[in-house]
Amino acid sequence: MGQRYGGRAVTRVRTTVEVEAPPERVWRVVADPQNLPRWDRHIADVRGVPPEGIAAGTEYETDVQLAGIRSTVRARVEELDRPHFARIRLDGLVDAVVTTHLTPVGEGRTRLDQEVDFRFRGGPVGRMAARALKMTGGPSLALRRGVLAQKRQVEAEGAEDPGS
Repeated sequence: MGQRYGGRAVTRVRTTVEVEAPPERVWRVVADPQNLPRWDRHIADVRGVPPEGIAAGTEYETDVQLAGIRSTVRARVEELDRPHFARIRLDGLVDAVVTTHLTPVGEGRTRLDQEVDFRFRGGPVGRMAARALKMTGGPSLALRRGVLAQKRQVEAEGAEDPGS
């Protein structure tokens, strides 16, 4: 945490969880940006995701609301290897790189690893957003909550459709 890349302080948070589903089913959930509001109550809207889903080079936007401050964050898929890996760059009130790895860990199970390198920008507004995130339990807890929400969604959808 608090590393410097290119002279800017960057925070890195990571979390891992095992999901009771094969990587392909986990991928369908975690690689769909339209699910973001289901995983994080601070994400108010997602726009611009193509109907066919994301691919390397895909760009879309999210509206984030923290402590009464609403901001648009632009996202660009930098690298994608379905159903195993994605790296997405975020640009806005927060500059970040979100990396997702899916690894099979046995019959019908997947290890979901997510890592976020980020920094808030925007002077006083960025500092206020960073304080708001800290009040919600901090970046590590926020990422953990999001990944656990992804796990619940994948496993619930699998229970509804056991043939998938």
